[in-house]
Amino acid sequence: MPTLPAHYRAAVLMLGSTVFFALMVVAIRLASATLHTFEIAFFRNFFGLLAAAPLILRHGPGLLKTTQFPRYLFRCVIGICSMLAGFWAIGHLPLAQAVSLSYSTPLFVTLAAAAMLNEQVRARRWTAVGLGFIGVLIIVRPGTSAFTVDAMIAVLAAVMSALVAIQIKQLSNTEPADRIVIYTTLLWVPMSLLPALAVWEWPQGITWVWVIAAGVLGTGGHMLWTRALKLGEVSALTPISFMQLPVVALFGWLLFDETLDRWTLLGAGIIFGANAYIAHREAVLSRRAASEAPSAGAKPGE
Repeated sequence: MPTLPAHYRAAVLMLGSTVFFALMVVAIRLASATLHTFEIAFFRNFFGLLAAAPLILRHGPGLLKTTQFPRYLFRCVIGICSMLAGFWAIGHLPLAQAVSLSYSTPLFVTLAAAAMLNEQVRARRWTAVGLGFIGVLIIVRPGTSAFTVDAMIAVLAAVMSALVAIQIKQLSNTEPADRIVIYTTLLWVPMSLLPALAVWEWPQGITWVWVIAAGVLGTGGHMLWTRALKLGEVSALTPISFMQLPVVALFGWLLFDETLDRWTLLGAGIIFGANAYIAHREAVLSRRAASEAPSAGAKPGE
């Protein structure tokens, strides 16, 4: 059987990742009916670690050797705060709204990259970021009866997720993807256990299914996502990742009688357009920089 071209495999992996993350969101929402957000986060990480354990068997103990442990620690502290805020939003907002606001993360990544990594962001990308934030405001609707603190918690989760993305970008310069995954899950388990103990209550009945599913689906989605990005361009894969919205909107309607209101749909569309343009421009600039760079074997003046 012939092997699919890399871009097709990347698309399939990204689609699989998107479905996994969408189903994880549904599992978190189902578990939140009887379990506190802090406990759901702990169980997601605990069962996620079990799902990631085969990485150590595949690579051996050498996978854990790193000189970047302080950076992993800092990245995971921010990451666990982002997770708790994101899970809170999933449990207290309509699913489509929570997911739509999570898609503002790339907008904050652009801001953070300019501020923290000194990346040059030109007028067209700044315009896209500005339009994306208009989309966020349309969903949140400050100053109206639709505005809630829960929506701002979702935005806060996106901000912290952007900081995590910057840390991952820095780590990936020297660290393999599987090491990042295993260290993330290893550190998140004890970090998420501390707040969970303050509200501890053992899951009952089918809730066990939901928390196990959240862990397995979350880790599986992360693995597929990292591999998709290794094979394909972000600009081509971003539209596929946005398929998470219709999937969770469908489950929100089927399981929780939620409807996708026009303001969330409009705001999500604007955010998606802004993200797609930002990803496209980054890909164009990256290819341009690669084409203008001198070849590895070239001598000065050649």
